[in-house]
Amino acid sequence: MPNKIFLATLAADGIFLATGCLELGFSLIVRSQMNNAPQDGQEAVRNLLYQGFPLTAGIVNAAFILAAFFFTFPGLISPMRGWLKVGGYMITFCGLFTLCVGVYLWVMTLRVKESFFPTFVAQDPAVQQLIQKSVWAWTSRMKRQAPRLTRALQFECCGYFNHTTPAFVTDATCPSPAAAALISGCGTAISSFANVFIDNIFTAVFGMVGVDAVLILAIACLLKDRKERERYSHIDEKSGYRQI
Repeated sequence: MPNKIFLATLAADGIFLATGCLELGFSLIVRSQMNNAPQDGQEAVRNLLYQGFPLTAGIVNAAFILAAFFFTFPGLISPMRGWLKVGGYMITFCGLFTLCVGVYLWVMTLRVKESFFPTFVAQDPAVQQLIQKSVWAWTSRMKRQAPRLTRALQFECCGYFNHTTPAFVTDATCPSPAAAALISGCGTAISSFANVFIDNIFTAVFGMVGVDAVLILAIACLLKDRKERERYSHIDEKSGYRQI
C-alpha cells in the first residue's frame, strides 16, 4: 500500500501539472484575444496591458513544466530514483523561470503610469475615446438566482497626464477644452486599474513558485524514504530474511 509520503508527492505533482496547464491555457487565450477590438475602456486597457506581458516566456515555461511532469511521473510509479532526481532539477529550473516571470510582471506595476503613456499616445482616437468614458457603470449579475448590482470600473478622464498631454479626444466626457480642464487625465485611473489587475496575476504566478517549492521538498522526502527502505531491504537480505 502506498505510504503517505508517496501520496503527498503524487498530489503535489498533480497540482504542479495543473499550474503548467493553467499557464499554457492563459498565455494562448490571451495571445489570441489581446488584439481584438475592445468594447469599452476597461477592455481596451486590459488588451494593451496584455500586449506587454511575457506571453512567449509563459508558453515556454508551461512547456518546461509539462516536460518536468513527464520526468517525475515515471519516477513516482517506479522504484528508480534517477528519474525523480532529474525531475527535481527540472522542477527547480521551472520554479526559477516562473519566479522571473512573476518578477517581470511585478516590475511592470512600479512605473505603469509612465510606461503606458507611449502606448496610449499610439492608439487611434476611437480607442482613446473609449478609455475617456464614464468612470463607474452599474451592472446586474446573477447570484444565487437573485440579481445583484455591482459597479464595474471604467474611466472618466481627458488626455493622459492632463487634458493637453496628449490633447484630449472630443466626446461626451470631454466636450470642450474648458470642460476637459476640470477632469483629470487618464494616467491615474489607468495606473490604479493596471496595478490591481497585474497584482492578481503575478500573485498567482508567485503561488505557482510555491507549488514548485512544495513539490521539490516532497520529492526530496520521497527519495530519502526510498533510500532508507532500500538500505533496510539490503540488511534484511544479508540477514537471510526476504519479504514475500
